[in-house]
Amino acid sequence: MTSRDRADNRGGIPGRKPYRMVGTAIIVVAIGLAVLWMKVVWGGQDSVGGVETCAARRGPLTIRVLEAGALKAKDPAIVRSSMRRRATILSIVPEGVRVQKGDLLVELDVSELVDHCVDHRIMVKNAEAAWINARESLIITKSLAQSSVEQAQLAYDFAKLDLEKYEGAGGQFETDLAKAEGNIALSQQEVEKNSDYFDWSQRLADEKYLSETQLKADELTLRKSELNLKVAQNNLELLEKYTYQRQLTQLKSDVNQAEAALERAKAKARANVAQAEARLAAREQEYQHQQEMLAMHEEEIRQSKLYAPADGMVIYATSGQGRGHRDDRQPLMDGVEVWNRQELIYLQRSAKTIAEVDLHEANLEKVCVGLPAVVTVDALPGRKFMGTVSHITPLPDPRNMWMNPDLKLYTTEIALEANEPELRSGMNCKAEIIVEQHKDTIYVPIETVVRVDGQPTVYVLDGAGQTEERQVEIGLDDNTMIRIVSGLSEGERVLLAPPVEAGTAAFGMRLAGIRGADANDLRQEIRERLKAANGPAPAVGRPKSGGPGQERTQ
Repeated sequence: MTSRDRADNRGGIPGRKPYRMVGTAIIVVAIGLAVLWMKVVWGGQDSVGGVETCAARRGPLTIRVLEAGALKAKDPAIVRSSMRRRATILSIVPEGVRVQKGDLLVELDVSELVDHCVDHRIMVKNAEAAWINARESLIITKSLAQSSVEQAQLAYDFAKLDLEKYEGAGGQFETDLAKAEGNIALSQQEVEKNSDYFDWSQRLADEKYLSETQLKADELTLRKSELNLKVAQNNLELLEKYTYQRQLTQLKSDVNQAEAALERAKAKARANVAQAEARLAAREQEYQHQQEMLAMHEEEIRQSKLYAPADGMVIYATSGQGRGHRDDRQPLMDGVEVWNRQELIYLQRSAKTIAEVDLHEANLEKVCVGLPAVVTVDALPGRKFMGTVSHITPLPDPRNMWMNPDLKLYTTEIALEANEPELRSGMNCKAEIIVEQHKDTIYVPIETVVRVDGQPTVYVLDGAGQTEERQVEIGLDDNTMIRIVSGLSEGERVLLAPPVEAGTAAFGMRLAGIRGADANDLRQEIRERLKAANGPAPAVGRPKSGGPGQERTQ
């Protein structure tokens, strides 16, 4: 049995007692530090009659807002993917390299797109052949349509001429009518002549000068002429009553039918021409569409190589967004897929740098454009940089709101005055925005002030242990201490825990501080202090090969 097993059998584990002692020591030290901090911050906190109080202090007070963020280049040149589809990176320039205008930055894989171009060239040729065929077909259709319309127009004109020829003056009807009447007149004369001849033959036959046979022959000739007269009269009656009406109706019908046939021919011609024109337009549009698609693919192939629009240092978009703005995208490298309009590279064209921080909505009323700020960079310990608030977005950052709807952060930009080459995009930083700075003022912990009926109020404890409710005029707070403009004197003790029913905490004081010339004076004073504190800029170089903790060499 090992010593560990024997210790377990005794119900204990070797070495646990020293760990307990170390933990107890850490707790004691933490409690001591907490007590010391309370003494320093609250300045003489005391308990009088079981009530926690603190004294109003007089001295310098700086109202500041401390926010974290990251550095980014000012007005960088942004290189985006211009391809309409997703593409894989074949090669990309290393991050941090300085490039010149026109240098190749990114090359995307377009092998599949090249195959599409070959297919589209074939489709363009087919579309062009179909367009030419439709164009020639339109010419033929127009010619056939014109011929059919002209033929129908000719038939219509002939039908009208036939009608006019039949019923017009001196037309066919009048000719037929005159002929029928002439036949009647001739037949009547023939009857009269044969009747006289028969009468003469009858007298001769009575006197025995003419034979019976000759008399019957003359009688037959008379009867024949009378029959011809009857036929001529019937023909005239038929012409006037039936033939004329029938022929006139037929001719008028022929005119109407020819007119309708002409309209049908015109309509059919228009339809055929319109159909041929529509077919031609469709083929032409298809031809143009295929040409545009081919041109688009060829343009995408040209856009697969992205060149530098200006001189500058390469910063990947996935690493240059800054703290709080990074997403789940894979870092840019060979083989990574990108999409249309995706930001790939930021080209830092100048040494000017801005600090981009997230301003909480609780501090929005305090901070405004033009306030000075002191920026510290995690990668450059001991260095402080002067800056000015240059921009505050009017709306909160939607990305933070999407992750936490109750958290509203406003992206704030601070323009740094220093143009140091050591300042690079993506470095984490902290910005101390100076809202107000007072050399001599009264201040108390912020929790001692409440609003009673809308008025800032503190509860003052006098020497007799009595509590007095007193309205005060307040300034801004730094989320820890709040400035007392009037209503409270140095050394007066106020309750740290005002009555709950007294009112609401006096948070969110509106900005009543500095603007214009005062802000410039404050900025100049801060700049002088920073200059004295920073001293000469330390040399920054690559660490020696000895690992972390080694001195930096030039």
